This record gives sequence, structure tokens and C-alpha cells, in this order.
Amino acid sequence: MTVLVAWLLCAAGWGVVLAGLRNGLHGPSRGPALFAHTVTPAGVILLFALIGFGSLYATIALAAEWWALLAVTGLRPERLLSTGGLGRLAAWAAVTAAATYAATRFVFQV
Repeated sequence: MTVLVAWLLCAAGWGVVLAGLRNGLHGPSRGPALFAHTVTPAGVILLFALIGFGSLYATIALAAEWWALLAVTGLRPERLLSTGGLGRLAAWAAVTAAATYAATRFVFQV
């Protein structure tokens, strides 16, 4: 059941970030941002498989990244690109690391 919840959280986070990017970005940065966001799940899962981790670790990391991005930017992910600055980027990294650590410990009961 926990694995199913991790996959659902990952898919929901991906969808919310995609909707935010589609609605919030305009101009020349929109196309590359949407393309990068679309290919991210496959790329990350392939990377984790290449380095020897399973896709569950990748799913947990991706879900944490997307929900941390939404939390730091206030459900408007385009803020990271337009008015983000290093402070918002650092906050995103810190929240992502904490959420990934907590979710991994919860899923694997370490």
C-alpha cells in the first residue's frame, strides 16, 4: 500500500507542477520548461536504474522534489524561474532533502 501511495503522490505532484507551468509561464522559456518537466520522470528512473537503485527510490525522490517545489513557490512553480533567486532555490533543496529523507525512512522503516 505504501508503494502505491508513493506512486500516486509522485503522479499527482507531477501533474500539479505541469499545470502550474502551463498556466504560469509565457514567452520563450515556456517550451523548454515544459519539455524538461515532461522528460524528467523517465530520465530520473533510468538514472536510478543505471546507478543501481530501484525505481521506488526514484519515485520517492521525485515526489519529494515536486511537492517541495510547490510548497516553496506557493503552488506557482514558475516563481522559481522568474523571481526565485538563490534563496528560493536553497529552500527548495533543503525541503526536498528533508522530505526525501523522511519518506525513505517511512517507506523502508529504517
